[in-house]
Amino acid sequence: MENQAADVVLATRTAFNQAAALAVTYGFSILGAVVLLVGGWIISGVLSRSVYRVISKIHGIDETLARFFQNLLHYGLLILVFVTVLGQFGVQTASIIAALGAAGLAIGLALQGTLQNIAAGIMLLVLRPFRVGEYIETGNVKGFIREIGLFATEMNTTDGLYLMAPNSTLWNTPIVNHSREPSRRQELSIAIGNDVDVRTAKQAVLSIVSSDKRVKKQPTPRVFSDDLTSDKTVLKIEYWANTREWSETRYDIIDHLKSGLVEEGIAIK
Repeated sequence: MENQAADVVLATRTAFNQAAALAVTYGFSILGAVVLLVGGWIISGVLSRSVYRVISKIHGIDETLARFFQNLLHYGLLILVFVTVLGQFGVQTASIIAALGAAGLAIGLALQGTLQNIAAGIMLLVLRPFRVGEYIETGNVKGFIREIGLFATEMNTTDGLYLMAPNSTLWNTPIVNHSREPSRRQELSIAIGNDVDVRTAKQAVLSIVSSDKRVKKQPTPRVFSDDLTSDKTVLKIEYWANTREWSETRYDIIDHLKSGLVEEGIAIK
Protein backbone atom coordinates (compact mmCIF):
# COMPACT_ATOMS: atom_id res chain seq x y z
CA MET A 1 0.00 0.00 0.00
CA GLU A 2 2.81 2.37 0.90
CA ASN A 3 4.51 1.65 -2.43
CA GLN A 4 1.27 2.34 -4.34
CA ALA A 5 0.77 5.62 -2.49
CA ALA A 6 4.33 6.62 -3.30
CA ASP A 7 3.80 5.79 -6.98
CA VAL A 8 0.65 7.92 -7.09
CA VAL A 9 2.44 10.83 -5.47
CA LEU A 10 5.34 10.45 -7.88
CA ALA A 11 3.03 10.29 -10.91
CA THR A 12 1.10 13.33 -9.71
CA ARG A 13 4.28 15.25 -9.14
CA THR A 14 5.60 14.29 -12.57
CA ALA A 15 2.37 15.36 -14.25
CA PHE A 16 2.40 18.65 -12.37
CA ASN A 17 6.01 19.29 -13.36
CA GLN A 18 5.21 18.52 -17.01
CA ALA A 19 2.18 20.80 -16.90
CA ALA A 20 4.28 23.56 -15.36
CA ALA A 21 6.92 23.06 -18.04
CA LEU A 22 4.26 23.25 -20.79
CA ALA A 23 2.76 26.35 -19.19
CA VAL A 24 6.16 28.01 -19.13
CA THR A 25 6.93 26.86 -22.67
CA TYR A 26 3.61 27.86 -24.28
CA GLY A 27 2.41 30.47 -21.81
CA PHE A 28 3.89 33.38 -23.71
CA SER A 29 2.68 31.90 -27.00
CA ILE A 30 -0.86 31.56 -25.66
CA LEU A 31 -0.73 35.06 -24.19
CA GLY A 32 0.59 36.43 -27.48
CA ALA A 33 -2.11 34.58 -29.39
CA VAL A 34 -4.84 36.04 -27.19
CA VAL A 35 -3.37 39.52 -27.57
CA LEU A 36 -3.18 39.09 -31.35
CA LEU A 37 -6.74 37.83 -31.59
CA VAL A 38 -8.21 40.59 -29.46
CA GLY A 39 -6.04 43.30 -30.98
CA GLY A 40 -6.65 42.04 -34.51
CA TRP A 41 -10.42 41.97 -33.97
CA ILE A 42 -10.38 45.55 -32.64
CA ILE A 43 -8.04 46.88 -35.32
CA SER A 44 -9.93 45.18 -38.16
CA GLY A 45 -13.19 46.63 -36.86
CA VAL A 46 -11.73 50.15 -36.60
CA LEU A 47 -10.08 50.02 -40.03
CA SER A 48 -13.12 48.53 -41.78
CA ARG A 49 -15.42 51.15 -40.28
CA SER A 50 -13.00 53.90 -41.30
CA VAL A 51 -12.88 52.56 -44.84
CA TYR A 52 -16.69 52.45 -44.90
CA ARG A 53 -16.93 56.08 -43.82
CA VAL A 54 -14.40 57.18 -46.44
CA ILE A 55 -15.99 55.19 -49.29
CA SER A 56 -19.55 56.18 -48.38
CA LYS A 57 -18.58 59.86 -48.72
CA ILE A 58 -17.46 59.38 -52.32
CA HIS A 59 -20.06 60.74 -54.71
CA GLY A 60 -21.91 58.02 -56.59
CA ILE A 61 -20.86 55.13 -54.32
CA ASP A 62 -23.82 53.00 -53.29
CA GLU A 63 -24.43 51.91 -49.68
CA THR A 64 -24.29 48.25 -50.73
CA LEU A 65 -20.87 48.69 -52.29
CA ALA A 66 -19.50 50.53 -49.25
CA ARG A 67 -20.69 47.72 -46.97
CA PHE A 68 -19.16 45.13 -49.29
CA PHE A 69 -15.70 46.70 -49.10
CA GLN A 70 -16.07 47.11 -45.32
CA ASN A 71 -16.82 43.41 -44.83
CA LEU A 72 -14.13 42.37 -47.32
CA LEU A 73 -11.46 44.28 -45.40
CA HIS A 74 -12.77 43.15 -42.01
CA TYR A 75 -12.75 39.43 -42.74
CA GLY A 76 -9.55 39.64 -44.77
CA LEU A 77 -7.73 41.12 -41.77
CA LEU A 78 -9.22 38.47 -39.47
CA ILE A 79 -7.89 35.70 -41.71
CA LEU A 80 -4.45 37.33 -41.65
CA VAL A 81 -4.57 37.52 -37.83
CA PHE A 82 -5.62 33.88 -37.58
CA VAL A 83 -2.71 32.75 -39.77
CA THR A 84 -0.32 34.86 -37.67
CA VAL A 85 -1.64 33.24 -34.47
CA LEU A 86 -1.02 29.79 -35.88
CA GLY A 87 2.53 30.87 -36.62
CA GLN A 88 2.96 31.61 -32.90
CA PHE A 89 2.62 27.88 -32.20
CA GLY A 90 5.10 26.80 -34.86
CA VAL A 91 2.56 25.91 -37.53
CA GLN A 92 3.92 26.29 -41.06
CA THR A 93 1.86 29.21 -42.33
CA ALA A 94 3.18 28.84 -45.87
CA SER A 95 1.30 25.57 -46.25
CA ILE A 96 -1.84 27.16 -44.79
CA ILE A 97 -1.64 30.07 -47.23
CA ALA A 98 -1.13 27.63 -50.10
CA ALA A 99 -4.15 25.61 -48.93
CA LEU A 100 -6.25 28.77 -48.68
CA GLY A 101 -5.17 29.77 -52.17
CA ALA A 102 -6.07 26.36 -53.57
CA ALA A 103 -9.41 26.43 -51.78
CA GLY A 104 -10.08 29.93 -53.10
CA LEU A 105 -9.28 28.81 -56.64
CA ALA A 106 -11.57 25.79 -56.32
CA ILE A 107 -14.39 27.91 -54.92
CA GLY A 108 -13.84 30.47 -57.67
CA LEU A 109 -14.14 27.82 -60.38
CA ALA A 110 -17.23 26.31 -58.74
CA LEU A 111 -18.89 29.70 -58.34
CA GLN A 112 -17.74 31.22 -61.60
CA GLY A 113 -21.19 32.43 -62.58
CA THR A 114 -21.84 33.87 -59.14
CA LEU A 115 -18.51 35.69 -59.11
CA GLN A 116 -19.33 37.15 -62.52
CA ASN A 117 -22.54 38.53 -61.07
CA ILE A 118 -20.62 40.00 -58.11
CA ALA A 119 -18.06 41.62 -60.40
CA ALA A 120 -20.85 42.99 -62.59
CA GLY A 121 -22.72 44.21 -59.51
CA ILE A 122 -19.64 46.12 -58.33
CA MET A 123 -19.25 47.76 -61.74
CA LEU A 124 -22.94 48.68 -61.84
CA LEU A 125 -22.74 50.21 -58.37
CA VAL A 126 -19.56 52.15 -59.23
CA LEU A 127 -20.45 53.41 -62.71
CA ARG A 128 -24.18 53.77 -61.99
CA PRO A 129 -25.71 53.39 -65.47
CA PHE A 130 -29.04 53.32 -63.61
CA ARG A 131 -30.34 54.14 -60.14
CA VAL A 132 -33.26 53.06 -58.00
CA GLY A 133 -36.53 54.38 -59.43
CA GLU A 134 -35.28 54.80 -62.99
CA TYR A 135 -36.81 53.02 -65.96
CA ILE A 136 -34.35 51.06 -68.11
CA GLU A 137 -34.55 48.83 -71.15
CA THR A 138 -32.11 46.20 -72.39
CA GLY A 139 -32.31 43.53 -75.05
CA ASN A 140 -33.90 41.12 -72.58
CA VAL A 141 -35.56 43.07 -69.76
CA LYS A 142 -37.15 46.41 -69.07
CA GLY A 143 -38.72 47.98 -66.01
CA PHE A 144 -38.28 50.30 -63.03
CA ILE A 145 -35.24 49.66 -60.82
CA ARG A 146 -36.25 48.52 -57.36
CA GLU A 147 -32.94 47.51 -55.79
CA ILE A 148 -29.36 46.98 -57.01
CA GLY A 149 -27.65 44.10 -55.22
CA LEU A 150 -24.26 42.45 -55.57
CA PHE A 151 -25.73 39.36 -57.23
CA ALA A 152 -28.86 40.58 -59.02
CA THR A 153 -30.97 43.66 -59.70
CA GLU A 154 -34.62 43.72 -58.69
CA MET A 155 -37.10 45.46 -60.97
CA ASN A 156 -40.81 46.11 -61.42
CA THR A 157 -42.33 45.95 -64.88
CA THR A 158 -44.84 48.50 -66.11
CA ASP A 159 -47.67 46.02 -65.53
CA GLY A 160 -46.70 45.52 -61.87
CA LEU A 161 -44.74 42.27 -62.12
CA TYR A 162 -41.63 41.52 -60.07
CA LEU A 163 -38.48 40.87 -62.08
CA MET A 164 -35.00 39.80 -60.92
CA ALA A 165 -32.16 40.05 -63.44
CA PRO A 166 -28.64 38.66 -62.78
CA ASN A 167 -26.14 41.51 -62.83
CA SER A 168 -23.99 39.85 -65.49
CA THR A 169 -26.90 39.98 -67.97
CA LEU A 170 -27.29 43.71 -67.39
CA TRP A 171 -23.59 44.56 -67.49
CA ASN A 172 -22.87 42.69 -70.73
CA THR A 173 -25.60 44.34 -72.80
CA PRO A 174 -26.39 47.90 -73.92
CA ILE A 175 -28.69 49.71 -71.48
CA VAL A 176 -31.18 52.39 -72.47
CA ASN A 177 -32.04 54.57 -69.48
CA HIS A 178 -35.35 56.33 -70.08
CA SER A 179 -35.20 58.35 -66.85
CA ARG A 180 -31.64 59.66 -66.60
CA GLU A 181 -31.92 62.82 -68.70
CA PRO A 182 -34.20 65.62 -67.46
CA SER A 183 -35.96 66.06 -70.82
CA ARG A 184 -36.78 63.89 -73.82
CA ARG A 185 -37.81 64.41 -77.41
CA GLN A 186 -41.18 63.15 -78.56
CA GLU A 187 -42.17 62.33 -82.12
CA LEU A 188 -45.70 62.11 -83.49
CA SER A 189 -46.99 61.57 -87.00
CA ILE A 190 -50.26 62.78 -88.46
CA ALA A 191 -51.64 62.31 -91.98
CA ILE A 192 -53.72 64.90 -93.78
CA GLY A 193 -55.39 64.78 -97.17
CA ASN A 194 -53.66 66.31 -100.20
CA ASP A 195 -56.59 68.67 -100.62
CA VAL A 196 -55.55 70.45 -97.38
CA ASP A 197 -53.12 73.33 -97.56
CA VAL A 198 -49.92 71.99 -96.00
CA ARG A 199 -48.73 75.36 -94.67
CA THR A 200 -52.05 75.99 -92.93
CA ALA A 201 -52.03 72.51 -91.42
CA LYS A 202 -48.46 72.93 -90.16
CA GLN A 203 -49.28 76.22 -88.50
CA ALA A 204 -52.37 74.73 -86.83
CA VAL A 205 -50.45 71.70 -85.56
CA LEU A 206 -47.56 73.84 -84.31
CA SER A 207 -49.96 76.17 -82.51
CA ILE A 208 -51.69 73.26 -80.75
CA VAL A 209 -48.42 71.66 -79.67
CA SER A 210 -46.83 74.93 -78.51
CA SER A 211 -49.89 75.86 -76.45
CA ASP A 212 -49.18 73.02 -74.02
CA LYS A 213 -47.15 74.52 -71.14
CA ARG A 214 -45.28 71.25 -70.64
CA VAL A 215 -43.69 71.48 -74.09
CA LYS A 216 -40.19 73.00 -73.96
CA LYS A 217 -39.64 76.31 -75.69
CA GLN A 218 -36.06 75.29 -76.39
CA PRO A 219 -35.41 73.33 -78.51
CA THR A 220 -38.37 74.78 -80.36
CA PRO A 221 -41.10 72.40 -81.55
CA ARG A 222 -41.16 71.79 -85.28
CA VAL A 223 -43.53 70.31 -87.83
CA PHE A 224 -42.34 69.11 -91.25
CA SER A 225 -43.54 66.97 -94.14
CA ASP A 226 -42.18 63.45 -93.65
CA ASP A 227 -43.92 61.45 -96.40
CA LEU A 228 -46.12 61.99 -99.43
CA THR A 229 -48.48 59.63 -101.25
CA SER A 230 -51.14 60.08 -103.91
CA ASP A 231 -53.85 60.83 -101.37
CA LYS A 232 -52.13 62.08 -98.20
CA THR A 233 -49.24 64.01 -96.69
CA VAL A 234 -47.66 62.76 -93.48
CA LEU A 235 -46.56 65.47 -91.08
CA LYS A 236 -43.90 64.69 -88.47
CA ILE A 237 -44.11 66.54 -85.14
CA GLU A 238 -41.09 66.88 -82.85
CA TYR A 239 -41.01 68.54 -79.43
CA TRP A 240 -39.23 68.21 -76.10
CA ALA A 241 -40.82 67.71 -72.67
CA ASN A 242 -39.75 66.89 -69.12
CA THR A 243 -38.99 63.20 -68.73
CA ARG A 244 -41.40 62.80 -65.83
CA GLU A 245 -44.24 64.30 -67.88
CA TRP A 246 -43.22 62.80 -71.21
CA SER A 247 -45.90 60.12 -71.50
CA GLU A 248 -48.80 62.20 -70.17
CA THR A 249 -47.84 65.09 -72.44
CA ARG A 250 -47.94 62.77 -75.44
CA TYR A 251 -51.40 61.44 -74.58
CA ASP A 252 -52.84 64.91 -74.04
CA ILE A 253 -51.34 66.40 -77.19
CA ILE A 254 -52.80 63.58 -79.29
CA ASP A 255 -56.25 64.43 -77.91
CA HIS A 256 -55.68 68.16 -78.48
CA LEU A 257 -54.54 67.57 -82.06
CA LYS A 258 -57.63 65.57 -82.87
CA SER A 259 -60.07 68.11 -81.46
CA GLY A 260 -58.09 71.16 -82.60
CA LEU A 261 -57.71 70.07 -86.21
CA VAL A 262 -61.39 69.19 -86.41
CA GLU A 263 -62.21 72.73 -85.25
CA GLU A 264 -59.90 74.11 -87.95
CA GLY A 265 -61.71 72.00 -90.56
CA ILE A 266 -58.63 69.90 -91.29
CA ALA A 267 -59.43 66.25 -91.95
CA ILE A 268 -57.09 63.59 -90.58
CA LYS A 269 -56.44 60.56 -92.75
